[in-house]
Amino acid sequence: MELETPTTFRDRPININDRGQRNWIYARQPKGEWYTRRTIVAWLAISFLALAPFIKINGNPLMLFDVANRKFSIFGQLIWAQDTYLLALIMVVTVVFIVLFTVIYGRLWCGWACPQTIFLEMVYRRIEYLFEGNYRGGKGKQEMNSQNFFRKLAKHAVFILVSILITNLFLNWIIGPERLWAIISEPVSEHLFGFMVMLGISLFYYWIYAFFREQVCTMICPYGRLQGVLLDSKSVAVIYDYKRGEPRGPKSKGDCIDCHQCISVCPTGIDIKNGSQLECINCTACIDECNMVMKKINKPGNLIRFDSVHGIDTGKRSVLNTRTYAYSAVLVILIVTLGITISNRKPIETTMLRVSGSIYQQVDSVTYSNLYLLKIINKTQTDKELQIKLLTPKSGKIQLATGQSILKSQGILQSVIIVNLDKKQLTGKSTTIEVGIFEGETLLEHYTTNFLGPVSK
Repeated sequence: MELETPTTFRDRPININDRGQRNWIYARQPKGEWYTRRTIVAWLAISFLALAPFIKINGNPLMLFDVANRKFSIFGQLIWAQDTYLLALIMVVTVVFIVLFTVIYGRLWCGWACPQTIFLEMVYRRIEYLFEGNYRGGKGKQEMNSQNFFRKLAKHAVFILVSILITNLFLNWIIGPERLWAIISEPVSEHLFGFMVMLGISLFYYWIYAFFREQVCTMICPYGRLQGVLLDSKSVAVIYDYKRGEPRGPKSKGDCIDCHQCISVCPTGIDIKNGSQLECINCTACIDECNMVMKKINKPGNLIRFDSVHGIDTGKRSVLNTRTYAYSAVLVILIVTLGITISNRKPIETTMLRVSGSIYQQVDSVTYSNLYLLKIINKTQTDKELQIKLLTPKSGKIQLATGQSILKSQGILQSVIIVNLDKKQLTGKSTTIEVGIFEGETLLEHYTTNFLGPVSK
């Protein structure tokens, strides 16, 4: 039984050939204004990744995600596991940001800021070009001799070293540079499990960037599929001006001479002239390559450019319009709201729960007591000398069992507290009480709970 020959590019994935085997993509290194801009953005992103854990704001790392201790530092602001409302707000802002950003700018994130693209295109491929040269016509070197063998061996050795470095850069964001350096400087035998985990992650990165490569974007990443339901005719993307370019060919009336140079530099191996495709990551390599060809044949540039289907159809550039400005304003408002919320959060977090299994105790004929577990987290960078007072009812008494009153910066105070109330102050089986946490005369936080007493007769 013979297989049907696909008639369009959408009949099978671009990286699968007629036999169902993988088509390896050997993208040629692009040159041009857009590639230079993307290089600058990529190295700024890599610099941020490398330096963010070392930069301190108010004594906190610029970025730190300490999952083990349930403590996060985002732009110098500490966020604890107790700050659930902040974590929820961050998730909402992230989702809305992804949706609105994609609706306006398409898959711009993928080509310019995604770590997968940045490391593959700006690090690993450049190492590959260094050892194996710049591919021509989108074809890899097939001849294997001793010289090429040792070049490939050296290339893969560097790939492994770079993968280990990248793993440790990410570890800086999780455990912090001080802890990471302590682990590195100590014998491996003391951190054998952690070392094996680090090595395993590094080998995974090596496999991704040396072998799996662009298939992360074309087969696994859900973002490409997500954009299929978010983009519309006014969304900005890398697009081919089919009105100006068609009919294509060396002797046709269209500006496109069908030279296939845009395909040879595409990191996912697609033909941008086929229209919107999930595999396109908006990396702009085809724009630079096409502009170079247009310059050589004395035709206007930007045959491939950032535009929208609406812009191509109407002939009016739609990159900057009311819709773009409105959606961008919503994104800015969301981010500013998140920043203000984080900066205005309470300096301490208090939890006061009744001791498990306990009920009220009768101290004397007119006084009853309840036991509570008190937990206070200091989210600031300064030590605090705290006073715990009973706000309501005012005539009651409160006693900290440990007697400790100084809470270290980013420290946790845990103690049993005893609350005594007069029988006259009880309003029934359950009486509402309010406890205040003071620093000097300043009320930092108040906490409301219930006081159990005997049933009124």
